[in-house]
Amino acid sequence: MATSEAPAVPAHEEHYTSTGLDNVKMAMWAFLGSECLFFGSLISTYLLYRNRVLDGPTPADIYDIPYTSVSSFVLLMSSLTMVLALAGIQRRDMRACRIWLLATAMLGMIFIGGQIYEFTAFVEEGLKISTSTFGSSFFVMTGFHGAHVTVGIFMLLALFGMSLFGRLDSDDGPRKVELIGLYWHFVDIVWIVIFTVVYLVPTN
Repeated sequence: MATSEAPAVPAHEEHYTSTGLDNVKMAMWAFLGSECLFFGSLISTYLLYRNRVLDGPTPADIYDIPYTSVSSFVLLMSSLTMVLALAGIQRRDMRACRIWLLATAMLGMIFIGGQIYEFTAFVEEGLKISTSTFGSSFFVMTGFHGAHVTVGIFMLLALFGMSLFGRLDSDDGPRKVELIGLYWHFVDIVWIVIFTVVYLVPTN
């Protein structure tokens, strides 16, 4: 008696929208678009209130531009290592992918460590979230960005762990790394805007 075999189901099948783009990537781009609006509102609020200092130090009193420039350079270099991680998995070099994923996470940790040190220094100099509207807008804006970087670090470490257990070896592996890479590049770009607005644009 002949038996019929069930058709083989591919391990991964991408679903495309009418734009020709994968719907998961479209969802990520939509999420990043909403994040642009979110950070845009935070940056606008900071610009409105940065000169309203009734008590406590002013921006010129506390900002250490050389220190923050080094910290910013570290974060920007993590975008390069993220690109190298994606390139590694695209050519099926899992060892290179793991190395660069870990390097990206480590650079992110260095940036967060630098931000914590900077926040601590500001508090010791008298600037707290409740000190002035300038302090509130500064800590909320940079704090939320730091939280986004921290989430990205956990995502990178999750990818690293998945690679150790062979969960990135499938055809879907490069897409997973690419999606996390989009998020990571986004937080880097946001920091470029924040660094320019907060530290480089002179106050009145």
